[in-house]
Amino acid sequence: MKNIIIMGGSGHAKTIIDIVERENRHRIVGVLDPAREVGERLLGHVVLGGDEDLPELVTRLGIEGAILAIGGNHQRALLAERLAKQHPDLPLVSAVHPGAVIGRGATLGAGTVVMAGAVIGPDCRVGRACIINTLASLDHDSVMGDFAALAPHAATGGNCRIGRGAFLGMGAVVIHGLRVGEHALLGAGAVAVQDVPALSVSLGVPARVVRARREEDPGL
Repeated sequence: MKNIIIMGGSGHAKTIIDIVERENRHRIVGVLDPAREVGERLLGHVVLGGDEDLPELVTRLGIEGAILAIGGNHQRALLAERLAKQHPDLPLVSAVHPGAVIGRGATLGAGTVVMAGAVIGPDCRVGRACIINTLASLDHDSVMGDFAALAPHAATGGNCRIGRGAFLGMGAVVIHGLRVGEHALLGAGAVAVQDVPALSVSLGVPARVVRARREEDPGL
C-alpha cells in the first residue's frame, strides 16, 4: 500500500479522499493546500502545508505518489507540469470509485479520477489527470485528452473525441461520433449535435457557440 499525498483541499478533494478510502489501495498521509491552515483536517486527514513543503514531506513521510485534487482543468495541468519538473520520480496516482463501471479494454491515464456511478465504455481511452465525475458516461471507443473533465451526469455517445482540457458541464450531452475541441466548454444541459470548436463556449439545445474561450478561463 503506497503512501500518497492529496494536492488540493476543496470539496473536490473530499470526493477524491472518499474514493481512495473506499478503494483501500493507498494510504493518505496528508493534504497539501496553501489556502488552508497547517493542522486543519479534511475528512480526518491533516493539512501539512503547501506545494513548497512537498520536497521535505516526500523524504520524511515516504510519499510514493500524488493525486491532483484540483477541479479546474488548466490549474490541474499547471500543477502536473510543476510536479513533473520538480519531482520526476513522484508518479500521479489514479482513483476509481468501486461503484464506477470500467468497460473491457478501456484505459485510464495516470492521475485520472473516476467518481461514483460513472461509466467508461469498452475500448475508451482516457488521458492523464482527467475527471469523470459522478454518474458521468463516456461511451464505447471514445477518447478523452489529458486534463479534460466530464461534470456530473455529462454523457457522450460512442466514438467521441474530447480534446485536451475540454470541459463538459453538468448534464451536457455529446451525440455519438462528434469531436469537442481542445479547451472547449460545453455548458450545463447543452446538447452538442455537431462538433464543438476548440477554445469556444457552447450553450443550449442544440448547442451553439456563444463566445471564444481562453485555455486558462474557469469552467461554468
